[in-house]
Amino acid sequence: MTATGVRGAVPRAEGSVHRTRLRLTLRGRRVVAGLAALPAVAGIVVALVAGGGAAFAAKDASAPVHFRTVTVEPGQSLWSVAEEVAPQADPRDVVDSIIRLNALDSVTVDPGQELAIPAQYSSGR
Repeated sequence: MTATGVRGAVPRAEGSVHRTRLRLTLRGRRVVAGLAALPAVAGIVVALVAGGGAAFAAKDASAPVHFRTVTVEPGQSLWSVAEEVAPQADPRDVVDSIIRLNALDSVTVDPGQELAIPAQYSSGR
């Protein structure tokens, strides 16, 4: 045993301060980086939420929206409906617009089903 009471310890001079260097593991560095980025992420989320409300407020909610409807015939698919109502447009875009407008879960349609056609494709047929 040495004068400090610990085997292998190096005695220090009176009044000296021994400082250890902080070492972070990779996991620790990731946690610190994540905590540092948290305010920026929160700011972006707030900006997106606030900006989204402005986009909806800018549209005139009182203006009537006109669209036509078509009835699905036996043997028709959503693709064939899209080709019929908008022969000049890409059927993939028309199908996607019809799905979103009608809130369809899939591309399967049944005979007799009424489908609303988006306004940009309503001029044809």
